[in-house]
Amino acid sequence: MATERRSGPLGSRTPGSALGVRNVLAMLRTPLEHLQRVSEAHGDVIDMPMLSQRWLILTHPDDVEALLVTHHASLVRDEFAVYLRQVLGEGLLTSEGELWKRQRRLSATAFTPKRIKGYAPAMSAVTDRGLARIEAGRPVRLHEVMARLTMEVVAEVLFGAGITEADVQTVSRAMTLLNHLLANSPEAALRIPTWAPTPNHRAAARALANVDAVIHRIIDARRRSGETRDDLLSALLSAVDDDGSRMSDQQLRDETLTLFLAGHETTSLALTHALYLLGRHPDVLGRVMAEADDVLGGRLPTADDVPRLALTERVIKEAMRLYPPAWVVGREVATPIEIGGRTVPVGTQALVSQWLTHRDPRWWPRPEAFDPDRFLPDVARSRPRFAYFPFGGGPRVCIGSHFAMMEAVLMLSLIVSRFEVELLPHETLRFQPSITLQPKDGGVRVRFLPRASARARDEAAASSA
Repeated sequence: MATERRSGPLGSRTPGSALGVRNVLAMLRTPLEHLQRVSEAHGDVIDMPMLSQRWLILTHPDDVEALLVTHHASLVRDEFAVYLRQVLGEGLLTSEGELWKRQRRLSATAFTPKRIKGYAPAMSAVTDRGLARIEAGRPVRLHEVMARLTMEVVAEVLFGAGITEADVQTVSRAMTLLNHLLANSPEAALRIPTWAPTPNHRAAARALANVDAVIHRIIDARRRSGETRDDLLSALLSAVDDDGSRMSDQQLRDETLTLFLAGHETTSLALTHALYLLGRHPDVLGRVMAEADDVLGGRLPTADDVPRLALTERVIKEAMRLYPPAWVVGREVATPIEIGGRTVPVGTQALVSQWLTHRDPRWWPRPEAFDPDRFLPDVARSRPRFAYFPFGGGPRVCIGSHFAMMEAVLMLSLIVSRFEVELLPHETLRFQPSITLQPKDGGVRVRFLPRASARARDEAAASSA
């Protein structure tokens, strides 16, 4: 258990009026920077008024564990999740109570270790096809390329041959619009009901209607065919609860949409940030390339390769420490609890932030530095359990965490075995946080250079020096 604590002035609150207008504006404009400022000023327990709500932000690993594990039964989804439910429906990300428990039981059958390993061939094959389409040497937005690749992977693993290229485009456009809606739009920030006909709501509704048509068409075709495949949809369709019931088409739609949004976004951001960091640290990039060459020898990676791609996995973990795709987790207090030495009343919006805890120098020396060896087993065991929680924790920990990690390791190993990703001059990461840590202005620009071309470039530079 971690014990070292930081305290602000006794009973202090963040600056601003009682309504917290200054906090609202700061969270809309620069949420990461504002959270960092109030954390440094007010310690491990931050009392922050936000209009009609009071937010309690917890950064100490013991308090993170208390919120996500110890007191989980006294909490419900936070305000933002309630708004998100209007968009995504009652999937695992937004549902509550007995419905959530039932959906978790049924969905778990799609994410057993054996099934996850079985998805690896499709992950590698789809990535290989996507990499073959990249136009070498042409400047591109890194996140756009990674988002397209992971969308294709998730679509293949979820639906198999049932989804077409046009369907993937439809879903991809919808995910872009949803992220725009959720990235601190006025509608999301003010929790404006989705029935309100704002431009963002209308655009999201049209996009979701198109996605619903795709999903329901595929589900209907699979039900009529009676065919069983090695994809997530078949696993969800065949899942049977204790009472013999199965998921309805609406439940399948909600879980599928959640998987599209959460599944492909988490991995695409992890890969984007990992490649950005490798581009800024050529010494680590060289080690990762050497590992991929040694383990793969030019072939496609498999699930059995993952344990041997240890450095690649550490790079992914360190990228998710520095730039966590899920940067904040919220709960609403439904029954009074005690955390951080104080009683937290009903209605409080209690938040833990990966962005803050993952950068705390008490647990992470030189927290801004990129050092994958922080995740060597002996080093990792020396930290508090919840100093690192990229997938949340407790009963509501992300059900697809092992799936996402395997996917990210396989994809990154294949990318670095084929390409060196070169950052364009003066490119830096800037963020527009949404439900995930979205890049601002499309993200950094890069060039994908075939490994042979990159080696020739480096040799020419060395000979001219």
